[in-house]
Amino acid sequence: MVAFGKKLKDRQIQEWQGYYINYKLMKKKVKQYDNQIKAGSLDRRHVLKDFSRMLDNQIERIVLFMLEQQGVLASRISELNKQQESLQEQPDISKIIELRESYRDVGRDLLKLLFFVEINAIGLRKILKKFDKRFGYRFTDYYVKTRANHPYSQLQQVFKHVGLGAVVGAISRNLADLQDRQGSYLSIYDQPSLPLQDSVVDSLQAAVDRLSHSTNFLNFLAQHALIMQEEFPTPVEEQVDDQRYHFMSLILNLANTFLYMVNTYIIVPTADDYSMSLGAAATVCGIVIGAMAIAQIFSSVYFSAWSNRSYFRPLVFSSIVLFVGNIMYALAYDLNSIPVLLIGRIFCGLGSARAVNRRYISDCVPLKIRMQASAGFVSASALGMACGPALAGLLQTNFKIYKLTFNQDTLPGWLMAFAWLVYLIWLWISFREPATETEVNTGPQEPANNENDVLESGITQPLLLKVEDNQQDDENDQEYDESEEAPEESRQPANSIAEAYRLLTPSVKVQLLIYFMLKYAMEILLSESSVVTTYYFSWSTGTVAIFLACLGLTVLPINVVVGSYISNMFEDRQILLASEIMVFLGILGSFHIVSPYTVPQYVCSGLIMFVAAEVLEGVNLSLLSRVMSSRLSRGTYNGGLLSTEAGTFARVIADVTITLAGYLGQSKLLNVTLLPSLLICVASIIATCYTYNSLY
Repeated sequence: MVAFGKKLKDRQIQEWQGYYINYKLMKKKVKQYDNQIKAGSLDRRHVLKDFSRMLDNQIERIVLFMLEQQGVLASRISELNKQQESLQEQPDISKIIELRESYRDVGRDLLKLLFFVEINAIGLRKILKKFDKRFGYRFTDYYVKTRANHPYSQLQQVFKHVGLGAVVGAISRNLADLQDRQGSYLSIYDQPSLPLQDSVVDSLQAAVDRLSHSTNFLNFLAQHALIMQEEFPTPVEEQVDDQRYHFMSLILNLANTFLYMVNTYIIVPTADDYSMSLGAAATVCGIVIGAMAIAQIFSSVYFSAWSNRSYFRPLVFSSIVLFVGNIMYALAYDLNSIPVLLIGRIFCGLGSARAVNRRYISDCVPLKIRMQASAGFVSASALGMACGPALAGLLQTNFKIYKLTFNQDTLPGWLMAFAWLVYLIWLWISFREPATETEVNTGPQEPANNENDVLESGITQPLLLKVEDNQQDDENDQEYDESEEAPEESRQPANSIAEAYRLLTPSVKVQLLIYFMLKYAMEILLSESSVVTTYYFSWSTGTVAIFLACLGLTVLPINVVVGSYISNMFEDRQILLASEIMVFLGILGSFHIVSPYTVPQYVCSGLIMFVAAEVLEGVNLSLLSRVMSSRLSRGTYNGGLLSTEAGTFARVIADVTITLAGYLGQSKLLNVTLLPSLLICVASIIATCYTYNSLY
């Protein structure tokens, strides 16, 4: 497998060869700059100026050619529109068919132009990345911001492709008008959801979707899920996704995510009271809550491995285990047994199928809706986090049926057991196991009848770069020999946790440390809230439930603000550092230093810490998805699993800390548990500053 530059050269459209980005020249220029700087014959200021001018010239040549081709296509469409108007007066079936084929020819040429823009966008992104890595600048941020925000920006033409979108719209509308609609006079603008059965339009839409990489709320929210995905899939891969996708199966995966988060947090307001009713200390609630996270450390691995072979069977197993675990949790009260309580929570953790939910979205959901599905995953998690404590607040009753007690402690277990039973029945009836990739690829295929069919179905093969090509270039950014080949092993996914860890760069390790820190701080806040508020403020279970529910309800609004506004105003690394500092201030403000300890101090400090941690989580996972090795985008030991394990391990440590601190007395619980949070937060801030200062 050869590097990006050679692939670019081999896959260019011959008649457009002089208009592509000169990737090879720019790579050599970067190497030349490096040698001259080391020799002292060139200063860095001159390098920035010269390289900026070179990039401007490259982009100008690309954009002017693109505009010229757009003009040619627009003229052809205009001529065809005149023919269409004349046919409205004197319809002729043979001429209508001929006219449709002419529009499709224009669409095929537009498809070539879209791929031309896409390859140049990839080349531009890669050469900017090489420059940053070689010289340690933030040149990419500077260049994109200064060029993209200028009123005469040519860079916007490459990345926003507004003119190309208009041409796509013109072709789609005219083909829709010529399509037989049983006498209907409505246009695509009247019925935008009405599908247009034309392969050229489908190919154009797919190409436009791949070319669209603007920052928005859905993109930000999707990255929150850290569902690792390949950057530029081929049409064959998209076809596989379409054949494996089943809408109801996706809904069932999102429902599993929602119910699991409800199951996690529904016991938080009452865990301390439940522990005390069984004769244990209130702070044992840390172990009760954390038992689920302990089991999840192991369940994440085997569910991730299981999802390589099936999605249905792991979800069935998950539902059964969670049903049993919740029954045991509820029965522990009448059995007066802490061990049964803990085993029930361990069973619940062993049923954590979040790795399966992530893998289903990553592997089976088509690229065109994968962002929405990923955002749905995060939204389901956030909604479950808010609904769990809210439901606990509603279960304030006490009665018996035969020898079974139903009160605020046991009802969460009974309610979730019933929910998982209903879910299991729904799953059994509605879930469709996706076809394996082998079955999809070996299915019946119609032979291509003509050159046009080959163009529609396979034009990206000589033009689009496969993910492995991107991986090769990313993993060998310090090499400049274009003919150098990479071993086959360098493209394979990691086959163990140790190998996955070796693939982590220093910046990725820092991102995982940040993720550990924020999950630790959030777990301390949530898990000990019932004990702390009862001790200091005498809050009831209902009041604690309202407080936790309000915290959970801030997740989506905060992500809307960050994804739609803040991320467009500041760099991710600036938001990252600012969020870490706000988490630090929230933790610092939560310490009980001056008496009396008041409700406003606790609520305001907790809210600042929680909201800042939510912002930090989104930005951190967004950065993590970009800097993590592409070999961690697939396989059992993928990037999503590593982040899940880091977060789960943090929750386990936090819950154990709460239980151990309880031996010192409830009066010291708050400060003792906050101190490790503060120290880890300081360490993450120092690591962030050190890492990004050394890189940039």
